[in-house]
This record gives sequence, structure tokens and C-alpha cells, in this order.
Amino acid sequence: MVDKKVVPWCPISGGPVLIIKKNMKDFVLLFRQPDHDYSKASPNEMQAVVRKWQDWMGGIAAQGRLAVNGPRLSPEGMVLRAGGGVWDGAFSETGVTLGSFIVVKAGSLEEAVEVARGCPVLDIGGSVEVRPVI
Repeated sequence: MVDKKVVPWCPISGGPVLIIKKNMKDFVLLFRQPDHDYSKASPNEMQAVVRKWQDWMGGIAAQGRLAVNGPRLSPEGMVLRAGGGVWDGAFSETGVTLGSFIVVKAGSLEEAVEVARGCPVLDIGGSVEVRPVI
């Protein structure tokens, strides 16, 4: 992928210039969030949460960095552990669930972490795991 950026003024040309950054790589952002009962949220509160996510994701897409918009995941599920143990609920024993994921384009792991810094899951005590896709 090629990352393109327009700089409004260049001291050499005296006008706008298009900067092209090559060798962008894919990084998955895994969104983990504490268990939360959204059924108690008001419609206005839910709308505010959705708006934060739309704005953040829209910004990533506008930069041409959004490679995959992963689906939201249900908190329901089962975890199978080595030795055959099965737990109800996706990571429910830790109180944290994997809520969703996206794949972004970035030049480095550090750059992908910078993209992740604005994630709304961080506002509710969640985390974003950033990993290169191989």
C-alpha cells in the first residue's frame, strides 16, 4: 500500500505537495473491554458512544489506513483451554472481553500504536492490543 499525504505548503515549490509513503504494513488492533451492561445506558448515552467510534474510525478511513473493519463480537461464547477445560463466556473469568478488531495500515508498530491511541475503548478502561499481521 502507498500512503499519500498532501502538505499544504512546501518551501521549495511554494505550493502544495503530495508526499507518498511506501511500504505500509498491516496491523491488527484488538479491542478488549471490561464487562459492561449497555442495556442500562440511555439512548443519548448510546448515541454518544456510537458517535465516538464512528468519528475515530472515520478518521482512520479518511487517512486511507483502514484495511479491514472487523465485526463486533458478542460477549457470549466459550473458551476451550489446554487439557479440555471449557469456560462459558469469552474470557469472562477475567472480566474483559474481546469486543472487536480492525486492521490498519502503518509504516511501523510504533505508528500503529499512535493510530490506536484515540480508540474510544480506552475511555471505558479497555485496552487495544496492536500486533503486526504476518
